[in-house]
Amino acid sequence: MEMYKRDTFLFLFLAISSVATSTSQWMPMEGNNAASYCLSWRLAIETNNVRMWRIVPPQCMRYVEVYMLAGQYDRDVQLIVEQINVYLNEIQLPGDGMDAWILDVDDTCFSNLFYYRLKRYGCDPYDPTGFRTWAMRGGSPAIEPVLELFNKLIETGFKVFLVTGRDEETLRQATVENLENEGFTGYERLIMRTAENKRQNATTYKATIRKQMMEQGYRIWGNVGDQWSDLQGEYSGDRTFKIPNPMYFVP
Repeated sequence: MEMYKRDTFLFLFLAISSVATSTSQWMPMEGNNAASYCLSWRLAIETNNVRMWRIVPPQCMRYVEVYMLAGQYDRDVQLIVEQINVYLNEIQLPGDGMDAWILDVDDTCFSNLFYYRLKRYGCDPYDPTGFRTWAMRGGSPAIEPVLELFNKLIETGFKVFLVTGRDEETLRQATVENLENEGFTGYERLIMRTAENKRQNATTYKATIRKQMMEQGYRIWGNVGDQWSDLQGEYSGDRTFKIPNPMYFVP
């Protein structure tokens, strides 16, 4: 694991150095149509005005690379977590053990940026076989602000449910080990797709899980994910918070 973390740090250093040296060649002058388009495109997908998109526009690959690696993504995630903490400070828990919080896993708890770098930051179509191979390695690093949030939720008394679209049969062991290695311990339950809900789209699947939780008596105070399908549908919780993700869309 330590070797993987060293490799991760080296990749980030080289990637950021590459971005820094190439930015002056690629990043357009203010008002340039390409830069303006990519900024508007990212805003549109984050607000869910553009839906069912399959790939990142090819002309926006470098824009997404710079966004993900040069600091803005990290600042955006940090700001979202700060707003979640403001909300948490307003909550008075009844203390009966039925207060729940939901976190998505991929690109919410931990990052798959290194995988999507090989897929040109989402300019290539989704490859389920390739992603499964990546996920089975169990090497996705934690998104640090979300890990800090996770620990605070548990310390505050929430039951944290990790709800993911990953396949139960093939990826449970690798996912459990990845979470543990990155510090995500003490959660109430890791819920994954089974044969029963394999054909449901993500919105329906996650809404069904939330409905089951509420039928068991849980109160869902918060729900955090990087996809709109993590947050939409019934029983979404008192508050929802979206982590940015300009690399892919899950319906």
